[in-house]
Amino acid sequence: MRYQGKAVIVTGGSKGIGEGCCRVFCAEGGLVAILARGKATGESLAAELCIKGPGRAIYLPCDVSRPDQLKSAIDRAAAEFGRIDCLINNAGWHPPATTIDQTRLEDLESLIRMNFISTFAGCQYALPYLRKTRGTIVNMSSMVALLGQEHSTAYCSTKGAQLSLTKSLAVELGREGIRVNAILPGNVDTPLMRDWAATLPDPQSALARVAALQVFGRMATGEEIGRIALFLATDDSSFLTGQAIEAEGGASLDY
Repeated sequence: MRYQGKAVIVTGGSKGIGEGCCRVFCAEGGLVAILARGKATGESLAAELCIKGPGRAIYLPCDVSRPDQLKSAIDRAAAEFGRIDCLINNAGWHPPATTIDQTRLEDLESLIRMNFISTFAGCQYALPYLRKTRGTIVNMSSMVALLGQEHSTAYCSTKGAQLSLTKSLAVELGREGIRVNAILPGNVDTPLMRDWAATLPDPQSALARVAALQVFGRMATGEEIGRIALFLATDDSSFLTGQAIEAEGGASLDY
């Protein structure tokens, strides 16, 4: 019950890493706002979490690339729960492999709106509530923000921007008692990962190759990333801010 009575907003919270975060926070007594585009999936998860408890979850429809929808959803969550203690900027998208020559600038602009501007705007819109609770922000970046990734230059750029935002905002808000940190997941077994594998001739072999990259011989689960988010949202990490937690299962080791 480490989050009992406290409220968290999770963007992209209906599946994948976002779902894992919602499950972990609700299991610890949290009040969870699931922001996502998928109505059926979001409502189903919220209903399941309310039954399981001990926390409570609500679903709020939101396309984070639309700032008006994002602000409205954050305000509605605050009105529902009477407070906001943590914002997890998790929503994002990884396009198919595309060279820089093939990347259309309009597609880059769209990806920046989805992956980065939504994070910036989410922080801005949640701040009035986080100031009241001396809350926390957790930005879901990626290991590719540090390592790069072939044919993913646009995506890596948006994740690097999230990381720079995390560090700068940690400085700006630190004196107000608001902590800002980032998680850099590596390979996580999510629907997005499986959708990618399904585009290949042998999906199971592709997933096995990805799993073998980690020293544990497996990918992370969404809930494992969610537990890192919980750590960053609680007083267990009270002296951490501006940090980038590399949650990559040792995949970048043994060079």
